[in-house]
Parts: sequence; structure tokens; C-alpha cells
Amino acid sequence: MSRPIWKGYISFGLVNIPVVLYSGERKFDIQFKMLDSRDQERIRYVRINEHTGEEVPWEDVAKGYEYNDHNYIMLSEADFKEIAGEHSKTINIEAFIHKDELDCMDFDKPYYLVPDKKGDKGYVILREILRSTKKIGIAKVLIHTREYLAALMPYENALVLNLLHYHAEIKKPSEFDLPEGSLKSYKITPKELDVAKQLVSSMTTKWNPDDYKDEYRDALKKWVEEKIHHARPKKSKAKKTEKVKSSNVINFVDLLKKSLAEKSKNKKHSKRKNA
Repeated sequence: MSRPIWKGYISFGLVNIPVVLYSGERKFDIQFKMLDSRDQERIRYVRINEHTGEEVPWEDVAKGYEYNDHNYIMLSEADFKEIAGEHSKTINIEAFIHKDELDCMDFDKPYYLVPDKKGDKGYVILREILRSTKKIGIAKVLIHTREYLAALMPYENALVLNLLHYHAEIKKPSEFDLPEGSLKSYKITPKELDVAKQLVSSMTTKWNPDDYKDEYRDALKKWVEEKIHHARPKKSKAKKTEKVKSSNVINFVDLLKKSLAEKSKNKKHSKRKNA
């Protein structure tokens, strides 16, 4: 099992459930080192004192808030703990909402909550209540000197804590130059909409996360392995995409019909292959 990030309690009303927080993400990134291209030696980053030019050891590194030019308020780890108080060890549920009320833009990062010693009963009760009522707990939690808004929800046999964006952190659509107005103002015809709907319908399938892989990462990993074994890396067999000719007039109906025909052909080919 991965290392725990945090230990504390889920708190709502007078109920406290001891839990351990684990990351819900699995990293598959290919790690690259920064090298000097001239001799392939590693590049080392050091902490340099801006005034003396000397390297600063980790034990002497502190955090400071610059309240005006070159004037700082210094904070130690003890200061952060004192400011957090009891909140540093509590996932404090402040309200419950219906699960459909959350927007996809709100979600940031998932964590698993695992019951700690003697926490199983309370954990199961909360999990089953949330599941049966289709509710989500809205909570606040302090992780690494920052307070997060979070959604506590059941997932299979687990309680998952999804960190949320605060409303102020999300940019509004009005900040962007987005198309507005009626369909007529964009000369969109009913026929274009109808064919587009057919294309969407032909591409609609049941969601299965296992169907989707990081193809770029796999290709990159394979290329690196071939280089290691002194083999000449093969060119990617990625499908060639047709170049779209630049034009002031685009016949979307023809494009949509062509896409629809292509999808239909691919489906038939797939059925023959699996037969």
C-alpha cells in the first residue's frame, strides 16, 4: 500500500471517525533528468542565498510572506500548526448536498479515506448513508499548510475525498471570447444539426475507463526502450489525419456525412475482426 498523506478524523455533528488519507492517483509518467547536452552530465539545482551567493542547506530554509518590498513575516512549521489548531487533523463536514449538484469544473484531485483503528463501524455507517441518500458531504480539510474545500462521497467500498476548487478559483465563461447569439446568426441549418446528431448517436457508447489508454506515453516508453537496446526506433503507426483545406466556406453537412460514413465503416470492420 502507498504511504499515507494524512491521519485524522471525519467529523460531522458529534461523530468522529478516525481515517487515514491516501492519494487516489497512480503516476505513470516517464521520468526525465535534466542534462547538459554537451557532456550529458546531470544538472543540479541548488538553493542560493541571493545576497551572499552561497548555497543554503535545507535545515535553514524557511517560509516567509513578503508584505512589502524585501520585508517578510517569517513562519515556522510550529507557526503553521498553531494557526491550524484542531483543524489540522479534521475533515469537518459542514453540509450535505445532492450528488447531482456538483459541477465537473469543481473537481480537482481524488483521495481515498481508509478507516483507522476502531473506525470501521462509523466509516461503514457514513458510507451507506451517503450511498442510500445519494448525498455528498461538503467538507474542509487542511493538507500541507493549505485549507481545501472537498467533497466526501462513496465509491464502491470506499469513501473518497475529492478536493474541489473554490468558486473564486474558477474562471467564468464571460472572461473568454465565446460565440453567442442564435443559431441563425451562425448560418446553422436544421440539416447540419440533424446530421450532427446522427454522428453523435453513432459514436455513443457505454462508458468504460479501461477502453482508454495513454497512447503517447506508451509510444514514448517504447521509443526509449528501443534506443536503450540500440535499435532504430520505428515510426509511430498513428493514423494519418486528413489536412483540412482552408476555405471561407465550409460544407459542414458533407463533413458530417463523411464522418458518419467513416464511423459506420469502422464499426463493420470491428465486428468482422471480432467475429
